[in-house]
Amino acid sequence: MDLRLFSRLVFLRAAWRRRDHWDAARITAHQDRALQELRSAAYAGSAFYRRHHAGLRDAPLDQLPPVTKADLMDHFDEAVTTPGLRLADLENHLRALAQSDGDPGLPWQGRWWAAATAGTTGRRGTFVWNRAEWATVLASYARANDWAGISVGLTKPLQMALVSSRVPTHQSAVVGASVRSSLVPALRLDVTAPMAETVAALNRFQPRVLVGYASALEPLAAEQRAGRLHISPEGVMSASEVLSPHAAAEVEAAWGSKPFDVYAATETAGIASPCTYRNRHVYEDLLIVEPVDQAGTPVPAGTTGAKLLVTVLFSRTLPLIRYEMSDTIKLGGRGCPCGRSFTLLHDIEGRIEDVLHLPGKAGRVAIHPIVFHHILDEAGRNGWQVVQEPSKLRVLLCGLTPGASLEGIRGAVTGALKTAGAMDTRVDVELVDRLERTALGKAPFVRGLRGQP
Repeated sequence: MDLRLFSRLVFLRAAWRRRDHWDAARITAHQDRALQELRSAAYAGSAFYRRHHAGLRDAPLDQLPPVTKADLMDHFDEAVTTPGLRLADLENHLRALAQSDGDPGLPWQGRWWAAATAGTTGRRGTFVWNRAEWATVLASYARANDWAGISVGLTKPLQMALVSSRVPTHQSAVVGASVRSSLVPALRLDVTAPMAETVAALNRFQPRVLVGYASALEPLAAEQRAGRLHISPEGVMSASEVLSPHAAAEVEAAWGSKPFDVYAATETAGIASPCTYRNRHVYEDLLIVEPVDQAGTPVPAGTTGAKLLVTVLFSRTLPLIRYEMSDTIKLGGRGCPCGRSFTLLHDIEGRIEDVLHLPGKAGRVAIHPIVFHHILDEAGRNGWQVVQEPSKLRVLLCGLTPGASLEGIRGAVTGALKTAGAMDTRVDVELVDRLERTALGKAPFVRGLRGQP
């Protein structure tokens, strides 16, 4: 591991533990000061933000126009604050890294770490961090372990296994490669690898912490309960995909404790993670999150937004100010037995691209993923997926729970769609050995048609 990066990471983790005792007023004051510094840096170094916020430099945050991924990628070379940093060069670097299966933990040109999104929302995004920013990214992920009560030290290395993507352009791969050391022995496993290989590797490695996509953890829990997997992790952490109540219950049944559902994104790094009481707290010292309605107006606590605007307070190379994400979340209040005053994150209810639009009596109707969760969480033994095609929906089941039948599931899904207002939608149900995954190894519950509203 890069020694300068490591020393900065150790410093940040120690400093942030003191923030766990901040009250709401201290958190707000920190956000105000950090936001002012972020905006000053953006206006000084980014032509894009000078233009995007023209006439609004002194306006409150909620009056600033949002920034989409398309905005940033279309104007990347103007948005970055480092002269000479070009999107084309970064993409060439990531392409070469993927083709050579290189080490993503090594900084490009000795000073930059980069990662790309999969483009599941229609546009691939490329993001870049300098050394100080990347140390903050790593510390934000390490905080999830701290808040979960999982210790690490010279005499107690953090034996960590990550079952996600080994594509070197994916942030989980870059993070895993960056922290791998004698203090954090890391085993990176490809979520698309045959299950027998993954089980054998985990049995040899014996991780203290198991981290993975929700769609990877559920079948691993089944392997543990079947007696083929023999590991005893101190903590199981779900990341990058929505963790269903059924998957969480399967993990708890396999390893004796509830999983820690970590909320993060490539663009932002860690956003929220649970304490030992399994209450998710937002990293308000690192970012400002604004659940908003379709018109972009912030919604009150306890209300689910239609999308999310995120301001990353530590971003300097590529500033992110009111960056638009398609996540739909609901914030709560403050206060927790753990003593932290950071705002609680109540729900992550899916993403806009996972909402299907199907023919109805009076035009197209939106079908939220929860319609499928109610039926399929209890039907697919090792996971499920709904894939929309031009003429039908394909329901993929990785194993059946006792008492379930393909015809019964087809009838239940068809009936639920009719109740929700969808008409004449063909539903095919099939058993599969493995779920269909994106290029980065994710297995989204619901995959809509590209380009639908």
